[in-house]
Amino acid sequence: MCGVVLILLFLVVPSSVQAQGEAAVPFLLISPAPRASALGESGAGIADDASAMFYNPAGLAFQHGYEVSLSHSSWLPQLQLSDLFYENLYFKAEMPSISGTIGASIIYMNYGEFNRTGESGPEVIGTFRSFEMAAALGYSTLITDEFSIGTSLRFIYSKLADVGAGQEQGKGIASTVSADIALLYKPKVLEIPLVGDIGNAFSVGMNLSNLGPTMTYIDKEQADPIPTNLRLGFGYKILNSEHNDLNFSLDFSRLLVRRYPPEEEKKPDPFYKALFTAWGDGGLQRVVEGVGLEYWYDKTVALRAGYFHEDEKYGNRKFLTFGGGIRYDIYGFDFSYISASDSSPLANTLRFSILINWQ
Repeated sequence: MCGVVLILLFLVVPSSVQAQGEAAVPFLLISPAPRASALGESGAGIADDASAMFYNPAGLAFQHGYEVSLSHSSWLPQLQLSDLFYENLYFKAEMPSISGTIGASIIYMNYGEFNRTGESGPEVIGTFRSFEMAAALGYSTLITDEFSIGTSLRFIYSKLADVGAGQEQGKGIASTVSADIALLYKPKVLEIPLVGDIGNAFSVGMNLSNLGPTMTYIDKEQADPIPTNLRLGFGYKILNSEHNDLNFSLDFSRLLVRRYPPEEEKKPDPFYKALFTAWGDGGLQRVVEGVGLEYWYDKTVALRAGYFHEDEKYGNRKFLTFGGGIRYDIYGFDFSYISASDSSPLANTLRFSILINWQ
């Protein structure tokens, strides 16, 4: 029955994951936070809330207080599968005693319930549930008052099926670990010729995520790499006044997984090698771009819009994103909406989150 679930994953996972990486656990690439999702799925250069655990853990070091947020999305609504959903929980806590900020996250993708049939016919002999999850702990600290580093360690668990198919000896269950390495630079003074000083307005961040060994479901000969990803992000405060704020966000991301055609009979490169060899397969054409604008009135009500772009040869996802948010005292609510063509399984995807932020 593992094959049945793999067919489902081929249908529900965004096309870029199939085309670019052919990696296991592609749910690790799904943008989890409605705020960043509304900004064209960008956020590595801003990273100023608990969801920095996903976009750029180094952003935690510039934050203060505590925050917990919970997000939910009925994933790929065009497929009309009610039990296909995606949830994530994020937490951050400023810890002066260890000169930094810690973060934690749990990401859960539910694929629903499936019938188990016998090898000789369509008779249903039982059911099983399929899901994937990842739990992570992170830490970030300031190297200077303008520059931070961050990291996170992640445990990944995938249950596609509880028994193998046909003569397979293993099960459709696998687990592994991964790590992220991140940087964020927020200069206080930065003179740009013909522009002036953009200090306290400009930021740039980098996150190299999901560095880790392969996932083995059946045997090591069929192990799959996890989706190592490089994200480079920029943020800029276009307007920062008492009642009006306008923020710009721009991200570039590149999946760093290297697989070879079947006729070459070569295993995928290990992650430490794929960091370099993946660029030989598609080069910069495989870079995905996301851009967005965020307007805040009185730091209470937010409106957001963005655009996501992927090369037509490597996934061809292109869509507009919209969203908004509300903050009242220590509470917050955010949502995002993907406006794509009806032929796209991502069309009409809604994400919602609630958060509590306190000192």
